[in-house]
Amino acid sequence: MSTATRAAPARTGTGAGQDGPGGGALTGTGVLLRFALRRDRVRLPVWLAAVLLVTLSSLQQATDLAPDGPAEAADTAATLGGPAMLAMTGPEHYLADPTPAAVLSMLVLGYGAVLVGLLNVLTVVRHTRADEETGIAELLRSGVVGRHATLTAALATAAAADAVLGLLLAALLPATGLGGATAGGALLYGAALTTVGLVFAGVAAVTVQLSPYGRTATGAALAALGAAYALRAAGDVGPDALSWCSPIGWIQRSYPFADDRWWPLLPALALAAGAAAAGYLLSTRRDVGAGLLPPRTGRAGASAALTHPVGFAVRLHRGLFAGFAAALLLLGAMYGSLLGGVGDMLKDLDEVREALREAGGTLVESFAATILLIVAVVASLFVVLVALRPRAEETSGRAEPLLATGLSRSRWLGSHLVAALGLGTLVLLLGSLSLALTGAAATHDGDLGVRLLGGGLAYAPALWVTGGAAALVYGWAPRATPLAWAVPAYGFGVGYLGAFLGLPDVFGDFSPFGHVPQLPAAELRWTPLVLLTLLAAALIAAGLAGFRRRDLDSK
Repeated sequence: MSTATRAAPARTGTGAGQDGPGGGALTGTGVLLRFALRRDRVRLPVWLAAVLLVTLSSLQQATDLAPDGPAEAADTAATLGGPAMLAMTGPEHYLADPTPAAVLSMLVLGYGAVLVGLLNVLTVVRHTRADEETGIAELLRSGVVGRHATLTAALATAAAADAVLGLLLAALLPATGLGGATAGGALLYGAALTTVGLVFAGVAAVTVQLSPYGRTATGAALAALGAAYALRAAGDVGPDALSWCSPIGWIQRSYPFADDRWWPLLPALALAAGAAAAGYLLSTRRDVGAGLLPPRTGRAGASAALTHPVGFAVRLHRGLFAGFAAALLLLGAMYGSLLGGVGDMLKDLDEVREALREAGGTLVESFAATILLIVAVVASLFVVLVALRPRAEETSGRAEPLLATGLSRSRWLGSHLVAALGLGTLVLLLGSLSLALTGAAATHDGDLGVRLLGGGLAYAPALWVTGGAAALVYGWAPRATPLAWAVPAYGFGVGYLGAFLGLPDVFGDFSPFGHVPQLPAAELRWTPLVLLTLLAAALIAAGLAGFRRRDLDSK
């Protein structure tokens, strides 16, 4: 951060956020909103396209599952009405009159809510707490900017994305020709996702006030999102009251294309407004860059590990590691418990069964191979987050004092990459182990569990390539680091959705995940794994070379 930036007066605390001369608390909101939309001109359209793709890619599944007449209604209820499917999808009430559109709502609305919630959390944190960490907020507040302008602009950016998504869904769903997709139901479907997005934007508005670190604020908001989804799942298979404790449960009980009830959106809107109001109130009680929660007192003396770059890097990422490890343990356990009933669960989904059979092996093995791909992609997100942490250290000014000592650039960046690849592989191992243990128990096949664990570890070289790509972008073009997210996003798109969308196999050749043998459905091949490992090493070496040759915080 420059000297001028450090000297900028902070507009914070109980007397903080001094408004500009003649201005109010929202002075400058319009300018900040345009600035935020300009910064997210690529990020937001990609997110919206992802949510639309998830929805539209499920149209054929919904059509296949919907009964053609009363005689098939019982089969549909048996397929979708089991406890495992209800926990993964939505309330059983959608099956009262299962038109294709109603089945689509049951299958996709909950997943869409998670994606939209994630979008809103990341957007609000990016334009509030993250800007405070880098010093951008302090510089902005030295001008004519009201105390609430920054938070208002962040919330408005998220709300604009939510509104555009809702309108797109309202327009596109009736145009697909999906049975039962009325204009009113489509409007409610879009409004439901818009509403749940506003809820988690409000949640993020609160969490950014609590911690001085953007990652902690993001983690707390995502924990709330995960708890909301878990409560919804528990309520759909157990006491219905649990689902009414979750905003995701509220929007699902609006029943788009079934009952078309608008009133469940009202408590969600009230929660969104209340959370946003709490965020505004809390923002007046802290300083810029500070959090309301006091930092935890550390030990009087540092451990020996903190005296080494790798140990220090691991310490920085242990909270993120714990969150991803817990998430993948839960994900693996949930999907592993379904392996015993895969045949019944997919008996009416001919296209899904055919797509799984293309991987080879039995239906259970093919389904497990697809789940391992999801576990690997989630683990790769962790790898990218850790591999890009040096960018935040650099732009915040924390890297410069370290590199002014005897610590070389290669050792500093290399320590973060070692943490990314090592902890990422451990996250992958934990997720695979959870899937293997629960899958073996569900199928009563211990050998399957061993093969599942091996299949998960086979994705480790693909994770390393993902980390190497992030290192390459950071080393040579630090401002283009968002491009590193294209590797896991593309890998998920062609690996998971590509089979159902009928994409040619050649698209998989451009993803590191596409070269990994799909164990346990396929045979183990060592050549692609060795080549992926060598490619990862080359990418990391190139990234280190680029970082040694450029200036810190270069544009």
